Amino acid sequence: MRILVIEDDPDIRTSVERALRGDGFAVDTVDDLVDAEVNLSVNGYDTVVADRMVPSGDTTTLVSAIRREGRSVPVLFLTARDSVEDRVEGFEVGGDDYLVKPFAMDELIVRVRALCRRAQHTSAPSTLVVGDLEFDRGRAEVRRNGVLLPLTGKERCILTQLADTPGVAVSRTALIEHCWDEHHDPMSNVVDAHVATLRRKLGSPNPIRTVRGVGFVLESELE
Repeated sequence: MRILVIEDDPDIRTSVERALRGDGFAVDTVDDLVDAEVNLSVNGYDTVVADRMVPSGDTTTLVSAIRREGRSVPVLFLTARDSVEDRVEGFEVGGDDYLVKPFAMDELIVRVRALCRRAQHTSAPSTLVVGDLEFDRGRAEVRRNGVLLPLTGKERCILTQLADTPGVAVSRTALIEHCWDEHHDPMSNVVDAHVATLRRKLGSPNPIRTVRGVGFVLESELE
């Protein structure tokens, strides 16, 4: 899951980034509306966490604009403005949730998870079965033959991306764009390293096949 955080306070921005990364999310951070617009135009995000007021303006204007364009990425507003009118305004422009500062990081993480799940449920079933693998999107769990797999957030993200198109190769670039943020080294073998660990955890027979020059495919039927 990839999250965009729009926050101009460096301490809050760093704390939110660390908390979300610690929970397995890929996180991009910006501190103004211009950079936020650029990131939203080139990257796909599962949720946006936006401070209401940044030096370049009110992020409700950005959210209103992306809603007019038909983009449905969930948005959680962070703000010290806690009046009923402010909260109503945030929801009316297309916000999905509202968290008043100061807030507990545990609550932020729970709310972000809920927004990501809600977005997934609108376009995909809550439970996905591919061969002997079962993906519970709501609980963020993967089982093989009924046994819960001890996957990291990145491993679970990779496997879920492959499971969304079983039998079809998914490129390394597509996996990086969805499961990593802008801090990764594009020249590294980070995807291959995580896939290698994922294969060990899946055991034999292994359902992940490498497609030379393309990426990886999750086989729904194994011999």
